[in-house]
Amino acid sequence: MMPRNDALAARVTSAVEANASDLLAYLVRRVDQPEDAADLLSEVFLIVWRRAASLPEDATEARPWLFGVARRVLLHHYRRARRQRAVAARLREALAVLPHPARADPAEHADLHDALARLGAVDRDIIGLVHWEGLTLVEVSRVLGMKEGTVRSRYHRARGVLRARLGDVHGVGTTARSM
Repeated sequence: MMPRNDALAARVTSAVEANASDLLAYLVRRVDQPEDAADLLSEVFLIVWRRAASLPEDATEARPWLFGVARRVLLHHYRRARRQRAVAARLREALAVLPHPARADPAEHADLHDALARLGAVDRDIIGLVHWEGLTLVEVSRVLGMKEGTVRSRYHRARGVLRARLGDVHGVGTTARSM
């Protein structure tokens, strides 16, 4: 005889395999984006495994139980989507009254944008957070979850790289003070 845990795992596996495609179809018919159904199905399976001891032993009773779990996951999904839409609407209203931040014309500073694009993502973030968002290097280290010394050295290295690249473009050399 199999131990209780092995028997329970086999019962859950059997119920999931027997009903997965029907549960997926149930979810697909009830969401706006079909790819959301796959995510919801994975949530259903997580809950089923967590609550495996509650899964009815009889397969005819297990099927409606699984659909009940799927329904509750779907209802949670609807509530979450409603809250997200409400927050987005409030944010749009709040942003509508704020002045828009100045945006540089990429064509106007194509050399700068090209030099920035050639930096690594973290170095680009550091430069942007310091020069566009006005954060200190200490604050940048908190934002990025990095040590202050690491941010400081990456910032100075990135500035040097930008200075060299911009100097090459403008024929100024590495002594140009671009930042």
